[in-house]
Amino acid sequence: MLPTRHEPMTTILTILGALLVLEGIPYFAFPGRARQWAMMVQEVPEKTLRIMGFIAMLSGLVILFVVRFA
Repeated sequence: MLPTRHEPMTTILTILGALLVLEGIPYFAFPGRARQWAMMVQEVPEKTLRIMGFIAMLSGLVILFVVRFA
């Protein structure tokens, strides 16, 4: 299949759509738990949140690299 001019945008929008579906599942299925979790996150130190965010981003990059280039 030949790449089209719109392929990168289609890929980005597909990923964004999948991300929104995954992000919405806990709020739809367990709204009470989601609220409790959000309140607990407020108590986590900023440095810890930054480390968790960095690990999540790095994990995502590794997955994308493996899927796209390996």
